[in-house]
Amino acid sequence: MYGYDEPVYMISVVAKVLEVHPQTLRQYEREGLINPGRSGGRVRLYSQRDIDEIKLVLRLTRELGVNLAGVDAVLKLKRQMSEMEAEIKDLKKRLANVNENGIVIKGKEVVPAASRRITVVEQKD
Repeated sequence: MYGYDEPVYMISVVAKVLEVHPQTLRQYEREGLINPGRSGGRVRLYSQRDIDEIKLVLRLTRELGVNLAGVDAVLKLKRQMSEMEAEIKDLKKRLANVNENGIVIKGKEVVPAASRRITVVEQKD
């Protein structure tokens, strides 16, 4: 069995499975909506992740009437959300390294020491 991100499907197979013309897939690539892998001979190869993203593009365009510029915006936001979720997961993992006294173990700081400096300014009446 192949991994979710492993490019193994040729364009003709993907086009047939998704019931689209291969030229549609090439257009999506030109628009930057998808980025299939390439074989040594420069043949486009799609992963299961690519296929799922194409399904999302098709749903947005066919069922919801979103144009390709809108699809591009949706995909960018979706990728940003995934990155943020990964960052949150990492931060939660780092926070788990705080000991029972609430002291952060050296080298495990969530916020680097340089950015924790506080400057107190006296307010004049």
